Amino acid sequence: MAATLIATAPTGSVASTPSPTALPPARPVERLGLTVLLLGTAIAYLWHITVNGMGNNFYAGATWAGSRNWKALLFGSLDPSNFITVDKPPVSQWVMGLSGQLFGFSSASMLIPQALMAVAAVALTYAAVTRATSSRGAGLLAGLVLAVTPVVALMFRFNNPDAVLVLLMTAGGYCTIRALERANGRWLMLAGVALGFAFLAKLLEGLMVLPALGITYLIVAPTTLRNRLWHLIGAAAALIVSAGWYVLLTILWPDSSRPYLAGSTDNSFMDSVLGYNGFGRFLGHTPATGQIALPSGYQTPPGLLQSFNDFGSPGVGRLFAGESGFEISWLVPAALVAFVVVLVSRWSAPRTDQIRGAALIFGLWLITMGGAFSAMKAIEHSYYTLTLAPAAAGMVAVGVHELWRRRDELFGKLGAAVLIVTMGLWAFVVLQRNTDWLPWLRWAIVVPAVVAALGLLVTAIPVTDGWRTLRAKVTTVLVVVGVLAGLGGSTAYAAATLPQAHVGRSPVVGPAKPVETGIAALIHRQTQNFADGGAFTNPQLITMLMSATTKWSAAVDRGSIAAALELTSRTPVIAIGGFAAEDPVPTLEEFQHIVADHQLTYYLVQEMQLPASWKVGGQPGASTPSTSEKPWQVTGKPEIADWVSHHYTATHVGNIAVYDLTPHPN
Repeated sequence: MAATLIATAPTGSVASTPSPTALPPARPVERLGLTVLLLGTAIAYLWHITVNGMGNNFYAGATWAGSRNWKALLFGSLDPSNFITVDKPPVSQWVMGLSGQLFGFSSASMLIPQALMAVAAVALTYAAVTRATSSRGAGLLAGLVLAVTPVVALMFRFNNPDAVLVLLMTAGGYCTIRALERANGRWLMLAGVALGFAFLAKLLEGLMVLPALGITYLIVAPTTLRNRLWHLIGAAAALIVSAGWYVLLTILWPDSSRPYLAGSTDNSFMDSVLGYNGFGRFLGHTPATGQIALPSGYQTPPGLLQSFNDFGSPGVGRLFAGESGFEISWLVPAALVAFVVVLVSRWSAPRTDQIRGAALIFGLWLITMGGAFSAMKAIEHSYYTLTLAPAAAGMVAVGVHELWRRRDELFGKLGAAVLIVTMGLWAFVVLQRNTDWLPWLRWAIVVPAVVAALGLLVTAIPVTDGWRTLRAKVTTVLVVVGVLAGLGGSTAYAAATLPQAHVGRSPVVGPAKPVETGIAALIHRQTQNFADGGAFTNPQLITMLMSATTKWSAAVDRGSIAAALELTSRTPVIAIGGFAAEDPVPTLEEFQHIVADHQLTYYLVQEMQLPASWKVGGQPGASTPSTSEKPWQVTGKPEIADWVSHHYTATHVGNIAVYDLTPHPN
């Protein structure tokens, strides 16, 4: 593949570079390279994909619901009886739920479409860079870099909405590059359509690439300023239509016959956009962990809350530290170097230069989204950085292509040396954080990278005509070795990620982690088990739900717990308060109406003895309170819990209080 990159990259000045619109026919080796890339991606991402089981229970429950009910599929409901939706728009659920409709719901039918999206994203990244550079080799490098990025290997085998989001954003970037070639307004409108559906995948996050695409088209498109503005207006209209039809649907559809739109305070789509799932995330106005208020006199240890935050504190270093460093940062420094190098190299090129246009798309995409994630105040997840992966891959490939094109010049040699040493040294830094795993690997990467960079500096020394052929061959070897070494860390970590089982709300990359010990780790695991609904999967409880004949078998706080019950019992369950028990449904009156209409059989609530160390002023390591103290009922809607406990009698299955709501209330 590296040889293909070199063979298809022209040399010479900017003026002598062939027009990107004149892409020559593919040679057999290039066709073979693309086949190997796409087939290899498919095999790697599909192999043993069911090791991830149900992945994130929350979205798996919605997928199961969508596989059983068309209205649930349309709105992304968490249950097939359509009480409440998941807290994201439904595009991802359309894909996975429709697969369940066609092939039956299972781990495979849910996750295989995600892996196939990875193949499509790699193909689009290849195509975008190939069109921009007129080099299929550069396109192959871009696709390869994307495929071996650890967060890509993680999330395209998982069932969160991020996979379809990134595929649609990549499609938007590809369509914009096609539009740049001849100022084609239709291709730009297709980019708008792609971003409209990206909005329906994860709201404002899907539009964060919009500035990069719009600014680039406004600068680069080969037509008058007036036409460029009209084309952008047309693309904006396409975006509004492709996203707005669903927003309009939620407005026109009667509230009483559709599920409540989770993440909103008033059952409206736009409230979620502007609040919980929009600006609230950046301003820190959303609950940190969806935590439920503790009884008077208790407080959650700050360290425990922070342990659920794998995204680090806001700041420039967030993308390069902690879990984010392992997931995305491997080639981000090199991509930033490549962005600067390409802009400097193409400084004298015409305004319509396509290679500089591609650099603007990928570079601005990386900077704007990276900056937004760095400034985000809410506690979130490192896997959000998946949206940076196509930008980093495309930018590195465009940078390597441009430097190879100028390989006979001092600028090309120095630029390649800087790029390669940046890749190698940063891979060393990241691997240094996990010294227990393949400790030799970081040296196997940094040594060849540094040697290749130094060798390129040596080749910059002037030589006589008789040595120029040898110098060119040496330069070829050094660039190939250096780039491959630079990709070594990312590739190894992606390979280590693929076979691991990833479940829960916050999966991580890399090899299996050692089991942590100690009181804090134990409490963290117990809390995580509660959040994922593990405490509710008692076989006796599941048998009780399976025997229910009402519209909903049970009601329980938090969407992840409701989803876990649905997946094990295959019965509809009401998620009181939605994902984090924060949504204002059902009200006590609504709940009473559901019970009176005999639509619900059980009300479930977990009971816990809180550690003494959680008391205000408690000391770490203190024993739990006396068992004579009344257990705390974990509920986000205490008014419902109080009403149920006053009118019905609880039986206990483990530490779950089960209230049978079918008798007449006391």
